[in-house]
Amino acid sequence: MHSRSRSRALAAIVAAWLLVGAFAGPAAAVTNGTPDGNGHPYVGLMTAHASNGDYQFRCSGTLVSPTIFVTAGHCTDGVASAVIYFEAGPIIPDPAFTLATRSCVGIEGYPCGGGHTGEAFTHPLYDDNAFFLHDLGVVVLDQPINLSEYGALPGLNALDALRPSSRTLFTSVGYGLQKAYPPAAARKTVGVRERLVAQPHLLQINKGIVGDYAILLSNNAHTGGTCFGDSGGPNFIGSSNVIGGVTSFGLNPTCGGTGGVYRIDRADDLDFLATFFD
Repeated sequence: MHSRSRSRALAAIVAAWLLVGAFAGPAAAVTNGTPDGNGHPYVGLMTAHASNGDYQFRCSGTLVSPTIFVTAGHCTDGVASAVIYFEAGPIIPDPAFTLATRSCVGIEGYPCGGGHTGEAFTHPLYDDNAFFLHDLGVVVLDQPINLSEYGALPGLNALDALRPSSRTLFTSVGYGLQKAYPPAAARKTVGVRERLVAQPHLLQINKGIVGDYAILLSNNAHTGGTCFGDSGGPNFIGSSNVIGGVTSFGLNPTCGGTGGVYRIDRADDLDFLATFFD
């Protein structure tokens, strides 16, 4: 059971953060990280599209089979279709594309074409007004991608054995902002579309504002962490390929201090994901 008061408190914090950071969109990526190169080739950059094909926003996620791409629920909710890119980057937008219209008509490159297309699905209990409670989504690719390795799903309640410590590391991977600033200084924001990696450590689990559905990871210049640009990116347990959770929320507009990760090791999440393997 989730505490209503705790959920309302987190909703207020996250809503304020999203309002302050609205200039950058609804996603999060890696700050103070290093280029991933081919370290995690199964992690991709997703662009979300409306029913008329217009570009909406971008996120990250993880291929866990040739056709199943795991991301955040707020990345798939209301999305008609998705295009996913697995290049290490930097990924350069098509020069004909403009955010002024977001139209993909006649656009062959990023963020409209040149990637792998798929259909988006969202956790059945997802509620956009409390997205952090069931923040899980899937994109099923139209054509399979054959790799020698994929991301792996966790076992049931796998994260419960972990304890907050500077030695309890996760590997966060994503595309997006490397530096974020308040709206008044947004021109300083750095957002190269390149797959980056960082190793934040566990700050909070099974208590405080995260309850039993999320965890908080460090997010600073020493460990790196997540920011605007790619929600849904994986937070692998240690140095493994096992996804402990997907990047979900932040608590301030400059992406410092902590990063919120939605756990995917709970029964309802694993049951939802299992339906795509039938």
